[in-house]
Amino acid sequence: MLLRTAEIPSARTLDDENIAYTPLDFIYERSRNYDTLTRNLAREVRARAKGRNVCYCVDGDASEDAAAQLLIARGARAVGGRSKGAYFAERAALHGEYTAVSAFSVGERSLALPLVVYDVTADNLSDIKLILAEKYGDEAPAMYICGEKSSPMSLFEVDREHPAGLCGIVVFDVPLLEKKVFSFEDFIAILRRLRAPDGCPWDKVQTHESIRINAIEEAYELVDAIDRKDPARMLEETGDVLMQAAFHALIEEEKGGFSVADMLTAVSEKLITRHTHIFGKDRAQDAESALSVWDKNKMKEKGQKTYADAVNDVPEVFPALLRAQKIAKRMEKGGWDAATFENFERKFREEYEELLAAFRAGDKAATMEELGDVLFCVVELGRCVGADCEMALLDTVKKCAARYTAYEKFVLADGKDVHALTEAEKEEYYRRAKDVTPD
Repeated sequence: MLLRTAEIPSARTLDDENIAYTPLDFIYERSRNYDTLTRNLAREVRARAKGRNVCYCVDGDASEDAAAQLLIARGARAVGGRSKGAYFAERAALHGEYTAVSAFSVGERSLALPLVVYDVTADNLSDIKLILAEKYGDEAPAMYICGEKSSPMSLFEVDREHPAGLCGIVVFDVPLLEKKVFSFEDFIAILRRLRAPDGCPWDKVQTHESIRINAIEEAYELVDAIDRKDPARMLEETGDVLMQAAFHALIEEEKGGFSVADMLTAVSEKLITRHTHIFGKDRAQDAESALSVWDKNKMKEKGQKTYADAVNDVPEVFPALLRAQKIAKRMEKGGWDAATFENFERKFREEYEELLAAFRAGDKAATMEELGDVLFCVVELGRCVGADCEMALLDTVKKCAARYTAYEKFVLADGKDVHALTEAEKEEYYRRAKDVTPD
């Protein structure tokens, strides 16, 4: 008889009954981590089983022991036992459904409350507490169970204990309105409640069309928070952007279309299939080559057989400058003239002369058309220097607004009228404003 470890209460029972066994605790000492321990235990049992029958005993049920599962997969016969999860659930008076997971895999599993964590040891207790506290909050109601001891406590207190033998942690569920930390499932449950027949009068009547502009507004507010380097606002705005996506998914789910699960599946599949340099056979040595792999896979997935398909796929609702950049970039990939200073200078002169001629002729429609051509040339210039035209213009607009604000402040402080300044005064006030605003 081989016993996975002698550091469990059942080993005392074997001792009391004078049943001989060989503990495998020495395997723990030479294993670097849980995966190595699992393989080493299975390897040791197989080695000792050559030419004879052996019994490998574990605490709990064989389904909860990874090494036992490896042995079963190779033909070993399992005799069921009482699971550790059921043992701790009973000790905590849990009834109905619960999630049970080994402490060794708690960071890799999808968890749900109420939760039973077994295989808790002195070595992993602190790590387990940190993982659970991040997910459920320090104040989450829990119970620490070890031997005959069972102590209700808040989750942050559990690593004050000293595990020895068969120990576990139970984290209890709490009503939604009493939670301090919320999961994605809680978030979706809240939105569903708002959309319910007896939910919020505003939320439940919204449609894709009625809230479509909100997605743009929230995205811009997130960009603004990023530009301001404001983590607190970024926290708020990332949540608002997520809410818009989830809201549309729920509306579609109610119509019998795609669901939230479909949305998560689709974006996960996209991340895998677009990153074939990570999850496939493509190679990418730098950011530019990684983007090329992404674009190649994107065209394939969207069924875009020509570069014109990719050009016409740029959303029309994009701001004009942003859309121009994306279209110009895709046209170049399709063999259009590359963005170079030589091409820009030649093209810009041509378009400027045409703009000037249309303006002098008093042709408003032609002037508008030629102005668009000039602006598109400037977009090409931005690509020449590797700059984002949208961000460059936004930065300049912010700078000009700040500079004019300082300019007007200086003028009014001197008791003057901004409309009644000499050219020399304007120049002086502009210089002063420039000195106090960033370039």
